[in-house]
Amino acid sequence: MNIKPIKTKSDYQAALKEIEKLLDAKPNTPQSDRLEVLTILVEAYEEKHYNIPLPNPVEAIFYHIESRGLSRKDLEPYIGSRARVSEVLNQKRPLSVDMIRKLHQGLGIPAEILIQPYKCKKAA
Repeated sequence: MNIKPIKTKSDYQAALKEIEKLLDAKPNTPQSDRLEVLTILVEAYEEKHYNIPLPNPVEAIFYHIESRGLSRKDLEPYIGSRARVSEVLNQKRPLSVDMIRKLHQGLGIPAEILIQPYKCKKAA
């Protein structure tokens, strides 16, 4: 297999090119095994060298409802009344621990995103 750790940017670029060539590999073949190992190595390198900040919790909620074709009404079981949903989405009220738990369990939004602190706007 001859795979080595990715230590430099050129190693990283070479691994990406190799992954691109292997994307159509059939499952349970030496090529698919190589693809899997290279992907793990690339992910580890990216995690170490490319800090991608987590999105704002409210932005993450918007992304999830838009990508799934949901409406604000669909958030009521997780956040509360229509007014409460509006307050949270307009960042006038922070997410509570209970809301975070329900959004994570019900919609699959990662808890590490939802628990981040964010600024709320003052009510007018």
